[in-house]
Amino acid sequence: MRKIERQMNQAIRERRNWSGSNTMVMVDHNDKARVYLHGNLIAEVCNDFVAIFDGGWQTVTTKSRLNALLDEFRPHVGVVQKNFDWFIVAHSKYFPFVSGSLV
Repeated sequence: MRKIERQMNQAIRERRNWSGSNTMVMVDHNDKARVYLHGNLIAEVCNDFVAIFDGGWQTVTTKSRLNALLDEFRPHVGVVQKNFDWFIVAHSKYFPFVSGSLV
């Protein structure tokens, strides 16, 4: 995991605003943390769920940020790519990636 991803996860755990390089965490008054990459929403994290988005860009960096976040907050879930298509892997089952999926 990259240093920036560790810092991102720490900010989410502590429910505090944070910005580093191309990644930003913004926390609202309901303790929902939103994660942005290059200004595009890629995740929402609250106590009950994690919603993941591709931000319109299915890039290696987006996937890396999502997987770092999922490893911390939903360790049984990940995002993988096969033949240029993204998939959500949950409990060894593959599902097509849909931006906005709740995991």
